[in-house]
Amino acid sequence: MTGDYKIRFRDMKERVGIDDVAYSLGYRLDRKAGVGRYIELVLGEGRDKRDTIIVSNRRDKGSQFFFRRDGSKGDVVSFIRENLNSFNVSGSNEWQKIAKVMAKFANMPEPDYDSHAEYVRAASVPQVFDPSRYAVCPLDTEKIHPLFRQRGISERTVKALAPFISLVSDRHNENFSGYNIGFPYTAADSDRVLGYEIRGMGGYKSKAAGTNSSTAAWVADLSGGNGASVRSVFFCESAFDAMAFYQLNRLRAGENIALVSIGGTFSDRQVLGVMERFPNARAFDCFDNDLPGRVNGLRLMALVEDLPLRITKTEDGLKVEAKGKSFPLTSERAIYAQVSEHLPVRYRMGQWQPPSEFKDWNDCLLGKRLEPKISPTKLDRDNNLAGKRKSGLKL
Repeated sequence: MTGDYKIRFRDMKERVGIDDVAYSLGYRLDRKAGVGRYIELVLGEGRDKRDTIIVSNRRDKGSQFFFRRDGSKGDVVSFIRENLNSFNVSGSNEWQKIAKVMAKFANMPEPDYDSHAEYVRAASVPQVFDPSRYAVCPLDTEKIHPLFRQRGISERTVKALAPFISLVSDRHNENFSGYNIGFPYTAADSDRVLGYEIRGMGGYKSKAAGTNSSTAAWVADLSGGNGASVRSVFFCESAFDAMAFYQLNRLRAGENIALVSIGGTFSDRQVLGVMERFPNARAFDCFDNDLPGRVNGLRLMALVEDLPLRITKTEDGLKVEAKGKSFPLTSERAIYAQVSEHLPVRYRMGQWQPPSEFKDWNDCLLGKRLEPKISPTKLDRDNNLAGKRKSGLKL
């Protein structure tokens, strides 16, 4: 493995946990084994149990390691490498493929291997959702789930969006027989449920096993089912962010709108499928105020505006290349305004991000402000670079 790959993997490992990858592959948490510093994740059930891994440091993604009782062990890179055939990625070698998988889970720009290919559309993990695994009930609007109150979501908002929310219980979970909040995922060509974004008490967050995050998303169509009348589609990274956005901006957003959650994993076909439902709508970037959120906004722009953008992470932020032009993007201004200074951006794309002092719309609703960050000076950057050169780290 080259030094270049090591640097990339080190950055991405801070964002990608072994548990994140395992859950996407259909592993489930075995609560009988305990939930502490170590957790056990199991693939399959009963006689069909195909694998069990023990994962350490579940709260610190960058430090996670897994091991099996047969002695095999490794980090998230090793785990992805073991399951590389389960991911639909391309590359000239194994390490490029692994880096692409990690970039997808980390919600970061795809690694740049000095190729001159245009922006590459995202791939996803092929999975199959089994609806019989989950017991599903409609949301009880007379008895609001306490998790909504914890998130600052009002009773009025819950009632308005109740047709697009369910209560779900995993029949395969032997340790928890209760119901969590489920946000059903559907695709453009069908109302059939293809999975759930699931939230529960105590910070529980997951997706139903086999959820189709490639072509399906949580979509709350507030037009009454008349997709042609929808004028605005608001894309968020989670369903709770979308609900918070709606609560804070309901009057300004209007009535003929749709709220969308991509569930933290951006897929091109997912976004294009949503926009097929609403052919007369404008897409709005309501993603988080962080680097992954900026990347999601650029990818949304690339799709709806049909711009072949190439996105690269730099020391100071992001660099965009398109149509023979190359320019940096800063975090101080909206990406829509910055890109439109260099490229023709039509009316198909808009930006409605949370105020800059908040990470996302749910934090904005809760009044949970970002901690102020002191940007490094040029002297700090020069000293850091000198230190790396002195230590012999290959850049």
